Amino acid sequence: MLISAVGPSLAPFGVTGTLAQPQLQLFNGGALQQTAGAWSTQANAGEIRSAAILSGAFALAENSTDAALVTPLGPGAWTVQVSGLNDTTGTVLLEVYDLP
Repeated sequence: MLISAVGPSLAPFGVTGTLAQPQLQLFNGGALQQTAGAWSTQANAGEIRSAAILSGAFALAENSTDAALVTPLGPGAWTVQVSGLNDTTGTVLLEVYDLP
């Protein structure tokens, strides 16, 4: 799965009040499983970039602070929560894609 929270990259499209540094939290059955921040600083940034292209997801700007993660999800109750670094607020586009 590709999960992304796009904030800063929305600004060029006229979206105001975007969340500058989105943070993703992935829960399974209420237990925190994974967290992610700026996609371009992650060890698997190349995998995230490829997954976004493959799935037709919103194009993530290079070196942006948009959050994204690629992870397998098994059966169960999964929840994604988006927040802002240091309790900031703003508008985000949350996307979830099932990768082939």
